Amino acid sequence: MYRTYEIYEVLPDGSSQRVNVITGLEFVKLALQGLAKRTNNECFAADAKTRQIVMQINVPRPKWRTTKHIFQIAYDEERGFRRAELLRARGYGVFSVIGNDAAQIALSTIQDFQLFIVGHAAPEEDRREMVDWLKEQFPGVKILAINPLGQQVFGADFNVRENDPERWLRVVIQKLGNPTIGSALRHAAS
Repeated sequence: MYRTYEIYEVLPDGSSQRVNVITGLEFVKLALQGLAKRTNNECFAADAKTRQIVMQINVPRPKWRTTKHIFQIAYDEERGFRRAELLRARGYGVFSVIGNDAAQIALSTIQDFQLFIVGHAAPEEDRREMVDWLKEQFPGVKILAINPLGQQVFGADFNVRENDPERWLRVVIQKLGNPTIGSALRHAAS
């Protein structure tokens, strides 16, 4: 089943303008790359249903560096959405896709993530294949596997149970720091 995505260009005033609506992540990648050749402005693609950002291009380096970025491979749309929202509320930049194929396509355009999260709702073999692929493509980036009861993904740097969000959030904060606290300290200092 092909998902529908909206492509946006971020204008100089900071507003976003929808440029196109495309079905299929492979075509989104091509359209986003084509748009990026015609403009120096930041461009991104978001899932039309969940509003989750799946790809981003032409992001100014200083802007990219101000946020810790997490890439999530979810296999259950609702839980993936809730995880992404929980992380965004804490100040992390989150890119989220559904499934291994979508992850491999999306990750071919963006290379600079501090953490990968592999969701729980796929067969163990599929999740292990994703972890192996991530380790090969991004050897220095840590992987957090969220697991159903009684499972772990060999090769993941962290394995936590799906029904323990406090624990996996602690892993994220320990690995990446807490951007919410950092932001509050910066505002207090100014």
